[in-house]
Amino acid sequence: MEDLLTPVSQTYRKSSQNDDLLEISKSSTPAPVAKAEFHGSSPEEALDVLKNQPSYDTLLSTLKYLQKGIQGKHAFDIRKPTPQGAQLVHVLVTEIVPNYWTVLRDASTGQSKGDVHVLITCLQSVTGVNAVLAYLRALLKEARSDPKSLKDSHIGFNLSFVLELLSKLLHDDDDIRRIWGSIGSLGSHTQIRPMRQELISLFTSGKIVSLSAEAEDLCRQTDQLKGDVWLSNTKLYIDWLGRNVVQCVGSGENEDDLKLCAEISTRAMRLGNPENFVNTLITGLLLQDIGGQAVFHKLLGFFPPLEQRKILSLILKLLSDKYLDNVDGSSPTKDTPIISAVAGALKVVVGDDETRKSHLVDWLTGGTGAGIGEGCGIRRAAIAVFSEDKESMMAILERSLSQFGDKLYIRHAPLLQQEAHAQVLLLSAGYVNRLAPIKLTILLRSSTYLNAVSNRIAASQIRARFLGMVVGEALSGLVHGKETKLDFKMDEMDTEEARWYKSLVKISDKPGRLDLLKGMVTLPKPANAPKSGRPSKAAAQQPPKPPAQSGFIIEEVEDEEGEDPDLVPYAKPDSDAEDSDDDATLINRDKPKAPVYIRDLIAYFRDTENYDKQKLALTTAPTLIRRKANYGTEVSSHAEELATLLVGLQDKYDLEDFDNLRLQGMIAVVVAQPKKMGQWFAKTFFDGDYSLSQRASVLITLGLSGREIAGFETSEYASAAQFPSKALPAKVEKHYVASSSPNRLESSAASLKPLPPNALDSLTQSLSQTFLAPLAAEAADAATGPDALKLSSFTSRLKSQYPDAVKSKAKPRVRAIPNTTASLIASSFFFPLTSRFQAAMHSVSATTRGILFQPYLLTLYLKTLAILLHAAGPSTLALPQMTAEFWDLLLGVRGQCVGDLSITQAVLFGLVALLDVNEGDMRGLCERHGREVVESSEWVNAVFSNTRGGDVSGEGGGEENEVKMLAAGVLIRLREAVDKYQAVLMGDLIGFT
Repeated sequence: MEDLLTPVSQTYRKSSQNDDLLEISKSSTPAPVAKAEFHGSSPEEALDVLKNQPSYDTLLSTLKYLQKGIQGKHAFDIRKPTPQGAQLVHVLVTEIVPNYWTVLRDASTGQSKGDVHVLITCLQSVTGVNAVLAYLRALLKEARSDPKSLKDSHIGFNLSFVLELLSKLLHDDDDIRRIWGSIGSLGSHTQIRPMRQELISLFTSGKIVSLSAEAEDLCRQTDQLKGDVWLSNTKLYIDWLGRNVVQCVGSGENEDDLKLCAEISTRAMRLGNPENFVNTLITGLLLQDIGGQAVFHKLLGFFPPLEQRKILSLILKLLSDKYLDNVDGSSPTKDTPIISAVAGALKVVVGDDETRKSHLVDWLTGGTGAGIGEGCGIRRAAIAVFSEDKESMMAILERSLSQFGDKLYIRHAPLLQQEAHAQVLLLSAGYVNRLAPIKLTILLRSSTYLNAVSNRIAASQIRARFLGMVVGEALSGLVHGKETKLDFKMDEMDTEEARWYKSLVKISDKPGRLDLLKGMVTLPKPANAPKSGRPSKAAAQQPPKPPAQSGFIIEEVEDEEGEDPDLVPYAKPDSDAEDSDDDATLINRDKPKAPVYIRDLIAYFRDTENYDKQKLALTTAPTLIRRKANYGTEVSSHAEELATLLVGLQDKYDLEDFDNLRLQGMIAVVVAQPKKMGQWFAKTFFDGDYSLSQRASVLITLGLSGREIAGFETSEYASAAQFPSKALPAKVEKHYVASSSPNRLESSAASLKPLPPNALDSLTQSLSQTFLAPLAAEAADAATGPDALKLSSFTSRLKSQYPDAVKSKAKPRVRAIPNTTASLIASSFFFPLTSRFQAAMHSVSATTRGILFQPYLLTLYLKTLAILLHAAGPSTLALPQMTAEFWDLLLGVRGQCVGDLSITQAVLFGLVALLDVNEGDMRGLCERHGREVVESSEWVNAVFSNTRGGDVSGEGGGEENEVKMLAAGVLIRLREAVDKYQAVLMGDLIGFT
């Protein structure tokens, strides 16, 4: 073989460094082990150790070295904005936390300040929190890029670790104060200013809540989260911010701290739930010692004027709900201590600041202030702030009296607003009479007073005239003698309500000490009720007690003779579904019984962990509440508590017919206590913290209960709720009780749709058909030729076939039973809804306005008002005022109808109810509301022209067809009124454009 290979040439070269590449590979040596100990020489060494996967002891040594720098034991402070500090924070968040968090957490179990606390101390700075949020954002981005493999990746674990770390970083009430302290130690103003802005933006931009909520949702999808993350709850986060502001303010001597807290508070209230934030400030500062009150007054001075107005409105609202909600106002001297305490709190807030004084005066006399829908207590407390300020009190009286007599105000202002301003007028008149009697005498001789009383007496609304007469007599009684004072000599002025209004001029409250407010324990209000509370832990069921053993011994003796063949054995019992389980230990023998007392019913509702109690409470509530309504004080004492539980009840166990049973329970509460609970539900709809579906159920409750109170509805639970002892036997009853009229407008509650979204649809449809039926009959008669050539007109045939559907226009519809509760529906149902809507429109909270203009909720709200107006009927004394308020409201929401047929249909249905109830007095309607008649006619004509829709049986149809039919019906009625009463409307027609 060697002969076959002959070398051509040979070359020799010197060795070089590249020869190492041609060497034979050897076994690799192991990587060098990380240092066993950390000597603590420099931050560079700490960074190097943290990057090289240190052991647990080395990690703790490094973290303690960094902690010593924070404590000032060496020069390096990781919290300061330096390049080395940023690198260390980045390594701690992105490498140490994902790999060592479980070990650190387990090692700290059972310790108040364990190893986790050392890590948190190093990261508790603006840089640290920003690094955690940046890492959280990166994890979320990675998770969104590949959602399918989320459960199999490490992202779920890291997200849970970072969320837990962030929750511990922002856990204490002085976290912001500590972070601000580290910024203040920088010394240089050029360094402090950008860090200060970064601190404010970090905690008030909302990114902490939004990122935490998104991360929590992903963790729940991967089952990596055991408990709730409080940072994702805006309410809890706002409360935490408020407590931190209270701690950060301190003694109030440092103006920089006060300015920082004012800026944080201003931006924090824009995140949502501003009432919670202000409530925390009130509890932590205003209701503390004198030092805390002084600090609160100083802090308020650093807010912008617009924010001061907002905070003052929230404080007035919170004080009214928290301390004055139970003040009935029947006795002016009985509630003086609590009103004086609230007045003292307002005095601390206002102080001698002219801006805040003007804000409070504007609240008392403004168009949307004075606590519309609230009790008189908050107005008494606000007036008492100026009890020694002659000029401010005189300004309140003059502005109130001028507004009280304004014709536009009388005609368009909601009734509850007029009543509130009348109370402010009378209260301020009493104080002015004591401070400067001569000024009140001069005012009563001026044209302002005379015009106010004259315009009130000339008003078409009965309630407006009543308020005018009350104010006239009360003010005249202060100035004029007994023989010369104004006296209208009418029965309305001798009622208890009139005497109460007149007694307001004698009330004299003074700002008092706040000690009474500090010790008061108030019941939770519906406005602070959560949408879904955490269920309470169910009490452990005790095992059944063993039978008591006596001293006797029973011996069983067996019969040896066998059984007697003549004895017939008992039949086997029927099978029980509850005993069908193979395992006898799983059968619950200790089942609860149906509640027979209201307190037991409340206890069943509160036990959300017990399925049997929840089901029993739901099925028993409608009957039990109605049965106990007129017997004792069980329902009246617990009505608000019952209503709160029912409104916030959740279908945890997917119970059958849950929505209908819950709705019937709420209706039973309102029917049992209509005067009190009608106003409570109206307040809950606007002020309560509930979801859209829960607010919708409140509206449906008000609508259906109003019809039942008026006699239109008969609930299926009404007969079952009657006590047998109060009813005659059937054979005897027929001789004493007349049978119900066949023409009575009744409908069974079972015919209504049980689900809240559709509960009012059947009522809306039936009322619309009743309104449109006569118009259709007249149109059919006109289309078939003159009546003289017809044996029987279509209208007469329709009347003979459907006597209840078509009513004669000459005779308004009359129910078989008199509507004696019309005033109750107006005062407790209708007016609270309309007045609070006007107040909510001008609310400082943008969230409230956004909820009200949600299309579905606004549609349901308008339909509820229309149904309540129809339930009150044409014989209601307050019908002119109800018509004025409802018509103004309908014309005010026309802008929301653009592009939304459901709202358009609701507005048209409201006009249908207005015209139907006022059908017997169309001339009076045109006289009082001529401009509204013309304006509505033009708008309905535009809706009819711009809405596509075919015939009833032809093409088109659906919602568009219904809207067009309603628009046609309303337009015909309005044009008939315009043509018939053209002379009355001429003045409005000339000025209408």
